[in-house]
Amino acid sequence: MDVYWQEARSFCQRVGGDLPSEAQWEYAARGGSRTRWSFGDDESQLASHAWFADNAKSEAQPVKQKRANPLGLYDMHGNAWEWTLDWYGDYQAGSFVDPEGPKATGRRVLRGGSFFNPPAVLRSADRVFVVPEFRNWVNGFRCVRVPPQH
Repeated sequence: MDVYWQEARSFCQRVGGDLPSEAQWEYAARGGSRTRWSFGDDESQLASHAWFADNAKSEAQPVKQKRANPLGLYDMHGNAWEWTLDWYGDYQAGSFVDPEGPKATGRRVLRGGSFFNPPAVLRSADRVFVVPEFRNWVNGFRCVRVPPQH
């Protein structure tokens, strides 16, 4: 937590990965669902899956204290905003597997919401943007490793 974009990306690259693209992050967060959250649309179930404004006591919580999503990933909704690889911009029309985001807009994308946010902000599709130099106590990251494409 409290990390800006380049620090997060450098760490991921040092351990053999990278930050996820927005599409990779959302795929992981959804866990195969097409609903607001990986577990469905019932907001009353959110407290079993996420740390957010109603239950986190205004601070990040240890990982793996809530239920995992269908892919076995923890804390995809809430706890900490997560940096993604992409620059922020409008989505392109069409159907894409892992679309390349826009070129250098000056703002990077954060996904997932944090312990400080209300339920609507923790939706799988929600996104915000900030300048990559922005360091904040609610910003974190996770790394991904993707097999080479042949």
